Amino acid sequence: MVGPASRRRAVKVVVETGLGNPAQACRALGLARSTFYHASKPTRRSQQLRRQVIALSQKHPRYGYRRITALLRRAGQQVNAKRVQRLRCREGFQVSRRQRRCKRVGLSTAERQRATHVDGVWSWDFVHDQTENGSHFRILTLIDERSCMCLATHAGWSIRAEDVITVVEAAFTRYGKPKHLRSDNGPEFIAYAIQDWLAAAQIKTLSIKPGSPWENGHIESFHDKLRGECLNRELFGSLLEAQIILEQWRTEYNDERPHSSLRYQTPTEYARQSAAAADTKEAANPKTNRRTPV
Repeated sequence: MVGPASRRRAVKVVVETGLGNPAQACRALGLARSTFYHASKPTRRSQQLRRQVIALSQKHPRYGYRRITALLRRAGQQVNAKRVQRLRCREGFQVSRRQRRCKRVGLSTAERQRATHVDGVWSWDFVHDQTENGSHFRILTLIDERSCMCLATHAGWSIRAEDVITVVEAAFTRYGKPKHLRSDNGPEFIAYAIQDWLAAAQIKTLSIKPGSPWENGHIESFHDKLRGECLNRELFGSLLEAQIILEQWRTEYNDERPHSSLRYQTPTEYARQSAAAADTKEAANPKTNRRTPV
């Protein structure tokens, strides 16, 4: 025991167990009685930081202490991540993350296509949920693998190939066209209408092997965040309400949520920074194609 805090705890144990009174324990452990009786008072800044940590943890219950620290720093607070962790532990905010393990069907040695720049590889897939009265609906999700940006979340009772084309065309108009689209072998993605449309748009498809969800890890990770931070927290009264809430969460996900894989930048910030870097490179060398191979 080297510090006053440790000695204070030892004196408290001695008094509580009846081994001696505070004066005897303090004299034996070399601790001033004024130090033992002194009650620490948190500073105004500590109280303000505690309130901010509690407010952010309650607003985002699926965020860990690192992401809460990133939000505080983005708001102008100079705070250490370990301090935020101690405050969250003291207040009982803990995130239990259970990873779903995917069983491998066989040994896979193929090197999958990786996104090295924004708009290099997009991924799309479906996730299911239900309304308050038990009516099931589907959600089409579309993300950019490099910037982690969610490009679309379309909810519907049933989503056909024509609906997929409409949603993705709107994303093309807003964000530009990718070079590759990664998906599983679902009937919506291998439909002739979609294959012909992608071929006409000169977009290559990347299909994962059946029973190999780990080959589409970006969209699986996104679905985990969508499920934990939105779907499991909301009770949808109707499909329209689900569509509105999903769009609000998508905006927050892109513009406010810091990502650890992007060095705690938001996807919008990362995409803007990548576009500025590409413009600078193109200005320095006009003959170089802006879009590099994936």
